[in-house]
Amino acid sequence: MDRIKRFLPLVALACVIALIFGMGWNRYLSLDTLRLHGGELRAFTAENYVLAVLVLMAVFAIATASVVPGVFFVTITAGYLFGPWVGGISTSIAATVGALIVYAVARSALGQDLRNKAERDQGMLKKVCAAIDKDTFWYVLASRLAVVVPFHMINIAAGIMSVRLLPYTVATVIGLLPAHIIYCWIGARLNQLLAENPNPDIQALFGQFWAPMAGVFVLAVVLPLVLKTVQKRLPGAATP
Repeated sequence: MDRIKRFLPLVALACVIALIFGMGWNRYLSLDTLRLHGGELRAFTAENYVLAVLVLMAVFAIATASVVPGVFFVTITAGYLFGPWVGGISTSIAATVGALIVYAVARSALGQDLRNKAERDQGMLKKVCAAIDKDTFWYVLASRLAVVVPFHMINIAAGIMSVRLLPYTVATVIGLLPAHIIYCWIGARLNQLLAENPNPDIQALFGQFWAPMAGVFVLAVVLPLVLKTVQKRLPGAATP
């Protein structure tokens, strides 16, 4: 019975994913939604600001946890409605909630068995688990900053290896924040551009954002290297 209970979170998440795709809600995660309904969304936000922030965070967390393609566009929408700072901070927190859901599902369904195996093992698996347990914050922070690293792969791996929850959560929020602020800045800029041209060429439109996208490249490549160098110089820090 206990073994069955461990898989209930995984089954629940699978049902949410099936519901989203079955109802076709994933189709709304696109820039067409902003182009067609942007005015209505902004009017609702103006009248119900706090509620709009909470709804967006809930949608973002669920979309993140359910691995639905198009979460990037929810970030753009957050910037479109709330600007880079409120949008960036709120989506970073919501993404962290979604990451914690995946973490919990992986840990409950698979983590204990693989953790026991790692503890019995004297090879590489045990060493990797020990290193992540010792420097969870640094490993997760570098992985989140390197936006090219698959987001859900980190969540699943963290759950399987049962990393400490507090440093994992803090590192996730901090690591996601820079990229989310950049994406929300793009969304805020889209607000003005769509007001000038309600039916733009989306591909050409994104061509105007080479500077912030270059910033994302810096986050993905340069900043993790700098972080790794800093970590090596800290006393007692393990090398990733």
